[in-house]
Amino acid sequence: MKEDLRVEVRLAEHRNTIDNIDSAIIHMLAERFRCTEEVGFLKAQHGYLAQDSTREAAQTKRLRDLALSAGLEPELAEAYLRFVVAHSVRRHEAIASLVAHGVKR
Repeated sequence: MKEDLRVEVRLAEHRNTIDNIDSAIIHMLAERFRCTEEVGFLKAQHGYLAQDSTREAAQTKRLRDLALSAGLEPELAEAYLRFVVAHSVRRHEAIASLVAHGVKR
């Protein structure tokens, strides 16, 4: 019985840490997307394309290397990047349409 209680306490501690990390990740993603929103407006206002394959390739390499040095599977870092790039490109395309119709930031 005592061992079960110790396990439950340890589980609760780890889960609390996981919950805190998840909260931090969500806040960081929100900040990241606020920044990409500004990038989208700058690109649209100055005639840049929504997608930058050169930047994406460099970021893929950078994040894969970072993942390796952090002890994380590089595929997970790459999947994260694909997710945020896809979201950002969709948003940048929408922003480009807004700017084309006269919306300013």
